[in-house]
Amino acid sequence: MEKLAILRKKILILLEMIKFKLTVFALPFAFTGAFLASRGIPEINIFFWIILAMFGARTCAMGFNRIVDRNFDKANPRTAARALPAGEVRLSEAWAMVLVSGAVFFFACLNLNPLTLLLSPFALSLTLFYSITKRFTAFCHLILGVALAFSPLGGWVAVQGSLVDYPFALSLGVLFWVAGFDTIYACLDADFDRQAKLYSLPSRLGKKYAFRLAGGFHLLAFAFFALTGYQAELNIFYYIGVVFAAGALLYQHMLVNPEDLSRIRASFFSMNGFISVALFVATWISLATLG
Repeated sequence: MEKLAILRKKILILLEMIKFKLTVFALPFAFTGAFLASRGIPEINIFFWIILAMFGARTCAMGFNRIVDRNFDKANPRTAARALPAGEVRLSEAWAMVLVSGAVFFFACLNLNPLTLLLSPFALSLTLFYSITKRFTAFCHLILGVALAFSPLGGWVAVQGSLVDYPFALSLGVLFWVAGFDTIYACLDADFDRQAKLYSLPSRLGKKYAFRLAGGFHLLAFAFFALTGYQAELNIFYYIGVVFAAGALLYQHMLVNPEDLSRIRASFFSMNGFISVALFVATWISLATLG
């Protein structure tokens, strides 16, 4: 029993290390792509493999991010208490999690269709590549956006086995949505990044101009989300969801500003989770009411 308790505690630490609960950001978009491809609820087995693939990809990417950034995290007061720099997780344990979750991702893709498996190395490599981009480019936020833009595309391919008729506006919307909120969140580390010679838009442009650029990214995001409704021939219920999501994003920008970042974590976690779920639910309702 004691060994089981230790194992359970270690698993919980690992899940917290990779912020497992934030899977809610990307998973609804994978579902959105899958629902659009099937014009409704996908087959249950496909649904299962999509969930497993998303779990594997995100766990692998976040674990790798924590590994390669562990020295920076240790030097940064905001992140020094994370599991790896704090010694709660051994480096070998973190690598084991990365390798196992990567294998889970490829196994899930293998059980979907040939195109999903063909695209899987590129999609996972891109999410891993993001982790080193702060070392040489301030556009790392956009690269993260590109990586997460594979979520709806992957959901679509998992169902269709092709890219025919895929509404690429959806992936572009995800790209700029992610780039916007990641730019805002990076303001927390702007001073440290500058001192550590790391690249981010806030550390290079300053928080004020980074916030403005993030606002521009988010305007583009919701223009593309609205265009998605047109490309996918969705009805008014989808656009109502876009309006709700836009309202949540506006509220997020009202909660935080360059001079006051105290509420950024609450804004980041709650509002962004709401946005991805709201757009997925709106898509589902729209498809269900199209008949």
